Amino acid sequence: MTKSSSENKHRPVVLELQNIVKTYRSGNTSFNALNGVDLKIYQGEFVSITGPSGSGKSTLMHIIGLLDSPTSGQVLLEGRDISRLKEHEMAQIRNVTLGFVFQQFNLLPKTSALENVLLPLLYSDVDKSLHHEMGVKMLTKVGLDTKLKNTPAQLSGGQQQRVAIARALINNPKIILADEPTGNLDSKSGKDVMEFFHKLNQEEGRTIVFVTHDQELAAQAQRVVVIKDGKISISKTQ
Repeated sequence: MTKSSSENKHRPVVLELQNIVKTYRSGNTSFNALNGVDLKIYQGEFVSITGPSGSGKSTLMHIIGLLDSPTSGQVLLEGRDISRLKEHEMAQIRNVTLGFVFQQFNLLPKTSALENVLLPLLYSDVDKSLHHEMGVKMLTKVGLDTKLKNTPAQLSGGQQQRVAIARALINNPKIILADEPTGNLDSKSGKDVMEFFHKLNQEEGRTIVFVTHDQELAAQAQRVVVIKDGKISISKTQ
């Protein structure tokens, strides 16, 4: 079920970008990858960010995820400016408040599925005695309870991405950020991953922001944000 823009206005803003500019410099030349981006993400929204190659969508995702800092402008998480924090403070937010799913899966190759899922807990305050149970629960949630000991090489691409999703969920983040999450998957595995994201959003109310160049995938979101030449050209609720 999609939410209208009027419904969004009655829900809390979980993330807000205000006049974000990101400038890259090389020698005497400079280039604005983002040029004055304003964006609000509401609690429980499923938002896609799309646009042509080089439009700035991945740069935008990196700034939302505190993997990069804006040249100017503010990133507000629940009203708090997080764009100028110290590295250890940003690392804490990345680990606890944001869950990341990447195109390349980013799993440790010689480590089991369970151990990969548990990695974020190593830097959290969660009691260590609970780690194993939490990891098993998350892998069961994504349908991989029989693959706990398998390494990435022993898993299909779709299964590896589900391990990555379980890892992203382990700290119960406020926002799930997915950067081209189906880019390395066959069509069936990609469809399964998208269905799981929809389930997380619709049944658990998870806030999800994902980047994709695929227009059909982007259209599945509640709201489609189109980036062009470093600016938002369209923000349309489905």
